[in-house]
Amino acid sequence: MHFVPDEKILILDFGSQVTQLIARRVRELEVYCEIHPYSMSIEAIREFAPNGIILSGSPASLGKEGAPLPTEEVYKVGVPVLGICYGLQVTTHLLGGQVEQADHREYGHAMLQIDDSAGLFEGLDSEVQVWMSHGDRISGLPNGFRRIAHTSNSPLAAIANEKNTVFGVQFHPEVVHTPCGKQILSNFVRGVCGLHAEWTMESFVERTVAEIREKVGPEGRAICGLSGGVDSSVAAVLVHKAIGDRLHCIYVDAGIMREGETEQVEKTFREHFHMNLTVVRAGEMFLERLAGESDPEKKRKIIGNTFIDVFDEEARKLGGADYLVQGTLYPDVIESVSVKGPSVTIKTHHNVGGLPEKMKLKLIEPLRELFKDEVRAVGAAMDMPREVLWRQPFPGPGLAIRVLGAVSPERLAVLRKADLIFDEEIRGAGLYDQLWQSFVVLLPVKTVGVMGDERTYEDVCALRAVTSEDAMTADWARLPYELLAKVSSRIINEVRGINRVTYDITSKPPGTIEWE
Repeated sequence: MHFVPDEKILILDFGSQVTQLIARRVRELEVYCEIHPYSMSIEAIREFAPNGIILSGSPASLGKEGAPLPTEEVYKVGVPVLGICYGLQVTTHLLGGQVEQADHREYGHAMLQIDDSAGLFEGLDSEVQVWMSHGDRISGLPNGFRRIAHTSNSPLAAIANEKNTVFGVQFHPEVVHTPCGKQILSNFVRGVCGLHAEWTMESFVERTVAEIREKVGPEGRAICGLSGGVDSSVAAVLVHKAIGDRLHCIYVDAGIMREGETEQVEKTFREHFHMNLTVVRAGEMFLERLAGESDPEKKRKIIGNTFIDVFDEEARKLGGADYLVQGTLYPDVIESVSVKGPSVTIKTHHNVGGLPEKMKLKLIEPLRELFKDEVRAVGAAMDMPREVLWRQPFPGPGLAIRVLGAVSPERLAVLRKADLIFDEEIRGAGLYDQLWQSFVVLLPVKTVGVMGDERTYEDVCALRAVTSEDAMTADWARLPYELLAKVSSRIINEVRGINRVTYDITSKPPGTIEWE
């Protein structure tokens, strides 16, 4: 599925860590946009037919060999162009200006003095706070350009050629540290480019349902691997809205789920959505294959491969499916065409990858243009229950990567009880929706304790709660001491096998959200 509105912005990515934020901010303006590598050909750019182009930042420097450059033809497409940070420097360089290494690298907050409040800076004060992150700066303007803003360290912090509608800013308007950034992007997207609020989730649902219906045809059938998470749930409801009972969902209970999770999935999708749902209770198989394995990567691979085996077998029993539904999101698509090349594997993520080749099914990926917040908005537009849409992310390998070390039915049972207590107290305190994730990790560590004047030697558990926008970075949540004390007391008193509770205060980076 590829629903692209008539009005759209093209973002050329030079490898910045915050390029996705540019896309998110543009989407928040209800204008569609896509991210493509800076090396996108002029033919492909013209075929995409953007109404405006944004050039992202980059860790690169024009002073070094191999610095990424787009085709010079990008400025001759006939649409407005906005260069951000490195994008400004690229624009200056390619159009005949001068870029030099700055005397002082400018990183962090800066005060921007606006020289011309029309156009890009419409509606802003004469001095605003912005976020800088650069080692090079503009030292000479290209022909036809003029300065429209400056800082103490960047005499040319924003430039414009109104005749050709080409602009550049040295700072990052897409980050939250530039409070007026969204207004600046709006001035470019809505003002300079003249685009309207056409990218709504209601229009997305209507168009996508029609496209799925057309693609599958009047007799085609589809299957969906349902996890109960937001992505697969919204994807399933979208496809069900299009083809009804010709969609069959398969939920694999791997025996590593949280307390009551399988029952909740059954209730939601059978009773609320009235979908065809097969629940496969395969916990015994998963735990047999996991027995004795402590290595996190090996655990993830065992679970992923076993999931594929079970799903494949159940799909064959159903027979006759033509399509496989997957909850692929836009960040997954962006990563697959990253300008940065293959990244270091931090940890393997399992989904139903590998199934299309094995099962010869065609893919339906109705969410592949969406960010996570947009997925939730799509679900809300289809009247999906809030408890489904705002469910915290849960890892594909389930509790197996929250039981550190070897996984066993006994240790899983201990973790389930502790995790349920933490969940109950987080919800009771009204904090669940404010947290990206909150969960318990069972450690392969025993400590001495005293209970009822008797010595104990039992396991340690760690509480983990983080805040985040997209899981790319995360900060540990400052939970009230009173809440932590209550959770600790309940776990130690109610969960046999744990005698010590700790709280993880590590942010990401340097840590990951999950421990394994």
